[in-house]
Amino acid sequence: MLETELYLPVKRFLEAQGYDVKAEIGDCDVLAVRDEEPPVIVELKTGFTLQLLLQGIDRQAVTDAVYLAIPEPKRSLAKDILRLCKRLGLGLLVVNRDWVEAYLDPAPYLPRKAPRRKAVLLKEFQRRVGDPNSGGSSKRPLVTAYRQDALRCVKFLKSTGASKVSDIVAQTKVDRTAAILRRDVYGWFMKMDRGIYSLSTKGEAAIVTFADVLAAV
Repeated sequence: MLETELYLPVKRFLEAQGYDVKAEIGDCDVLAVRDEEPPVIVELKTGFTLQLLLQGIDRQAVTDAVYLAIPEPKRSLAKDILRLCKRLGLGLLVVNRDWVEAYLDPAPYLPRKAPRRKAVLLKEFQRRVGDPNSGGSSKRPLVTAYRQDALRCVKFLKSTGASKVSDIVAQTKVDRTAAILRRDVYGWFMKMDRGIYSLSTKGEAAIVTFADVLAAV
């Protein structure tokens, strides 16, 4: 659909709700007025773009009732578009040649807090030693508190050779040592016997890759 083809369906949609509708009033694509209510502004675009968002945000200086109107988006994008519009307090109209559907009405954004996510973030922050990662860097795997604990086990095994889990716990103070060795998420350990582990080839390589982290843990 062309941008001009979006207008008539939107105009009919608003007129059916009792609005007087006119196009290209000032810098607004569509302006709709009903009695003494605040005006409704609709910005039309053939796709969901940054320019459309910026126009919508600008129009909020005039009225809280601002809609973005676009043809039906791909299903894979619809959820993200709705989330973004909701966060910005913008309404969303999806336009077809024969119909218009209001996917979202403008409303103040009141985010629901996620206390569990907050707790997980703070726990990771507290357990992580130092600041071993560079923001935005992807040159090597992320150093998490879990990886630091695994590296403590690597450091101990490098210096002592194959050892009992109980000895590793006693020296490293890593309370989840048994789980780390058993799960072996990174492939760093080898089980030699019941409750006895040593370093694998990958574990030896980790000593080089994470040398700076090992020096700090």
